[in-house]
Amino acid sequence: MNDTIAAISTSLGVGAISIIRVSGNDSIKIVNKLFKGDNLENVDSHTIHYGFIMDNDIKIDEVLVSIMKSPKTFTAEDVVEINCHGSIASTKKILELLLSNGCRLAEPGEFTKRAFLNGRIDLLEAEAVMDIINSKTEKSLSLAVNQLSGGVSNLIIDLRNDIIKTLANIEVNIDYPEYEDIEQVTINMLKDNVINIRKKITEILDKSKDGQIIKNGIKTVIIGKPNVGKSSLLNKLLDEEKAIVTDIAGTTRDIVEGTITIDGIVLNIIDTAGIRKTDDVVESIGVKKSISLIEDADLILFILNNNEKINNEDLEILEKIKNKNSIVLINKMDLESKINIDKIENNNIIKISALNNEGIDDLKNKIKELFNLEKIDQKDYNYLCNARSISLLKNCLDLLNNIDEGINNNVPIDMIEIDLKEVWNILGEIIGVNYYDELIDQLFSQFCLGK
Repeated sequence: MNDTIAAISTSLGVGAISIIRVSGNDSIKIVNKLFKGDNLENVDSHTIHYGFIMDNDIKIDEVLVSIMKSPKTFTAEDVVEINCHGSIASTKKILELLLSNGCRLAEPGEFTKRAFLNGRIDLLEAEAVMDIINSKTEKSLSLAVNQLSGGVSNLIIDLRNDIIKTLANIEVNIDYPEYEDIEQVTINMLKDNVINIRKKITEILDKSKDGQIIKNGIKTVIIGKPNVGKSSLLNKLLDEEKAIVTDIAGTTRDIVEGTITIDGIVLNIIDTAGIRKTDDVVESIGVKKSISLIEDADLILFILNNNEKINNEDLEILEKIKNKNSIVLINKMDLESKINIDKIENNNIIKISALNNEGIDDLKNKIKELFNLEKIDQKDYNYLCNARSISLLKNCLDLLNNIDEGINNNVPIDMIEIDLKEVWNILGEIIGVNYYDELIDQLFSQFCLGK
């Protein structure tokens, strides 16, 4: 990290302004070579300066240059940001001049990576940076901002502190075995501490389900036989003609996607091909896709036709979804009812008419109920929401369960100490106190250029 990096931090296109960011020991010196205006090497930190970027005697653009000196910067290095006009040509030319005068083109996420490696932010906060960029709702934005401000990191830090205290008690037990009564006291204390730590981790994991819903939304799949109204329902939910609707069975042969927001939570809705046996090669591929999507869905909307009896194909689908979050929608309530509803073993049944826009609000209310959307805390956004950190925390919970079992089976205390230290280390991986270079490279490679 001894070199100086540069990248365009705004979307490359025509706009009012573009920002080129530079970070590293030589950032001020390099920009100063190209800048006609104040001597940037002599100015105060966190100041903005008007002038021109020059290519020898040729003016490239009129700019404002922000000077931010270490350590009080995003990367904890000297940082310069060049604000130029939003011309593709001038933006690229300024970046080209920076690269030819000693800068290296930054890799994706390298500014945030340097902020992490320089101790400016921890790993959870680094992940939150990208979550802020990708947030689609106010709730997901609030979740990411809270994580960036250290709210979630503090939960992990507190857990590590609890474990350190427990490890200290174990060390006392091991180092001073001559005290006859110390082992029993330490074991009792250890058991209580392990139960307390496990309870806290369980609570964090339970809340993380809400965090993932806020961040990623609810993957919702609409399934059913051909011509039951799947595409019509999608169009009504999206309030646009996204999917083609005809009376011809098998019109939808591939998945059609769209999103809506309910109580600040995104529903990622997928309309699938009608599930039926078919000799049409293209349609059969669509049917296979529909069935495969059932496994990955957070919510399944299974549509039945009010004007038809439930057959064996419907019963097979009902069997597939019985252990999933699902809602059975009986569509076409405007037609004569022939459905044998007693065959449906599902407590979540909504009657609708997609054609007449009836029952859509009832469906949305049922979704709120299923996912407790109205009960997701509006103020407490201390949720883990990234798959990496949630997976590591689950590993901690498994180890704590093993520790508890070991205590009950009188496993030697020094063996228990090994597992407890591993829990402490894994918690350190979550916030980046312990990390592997490969993990860091992979994580930051997913960031956008200039961030």
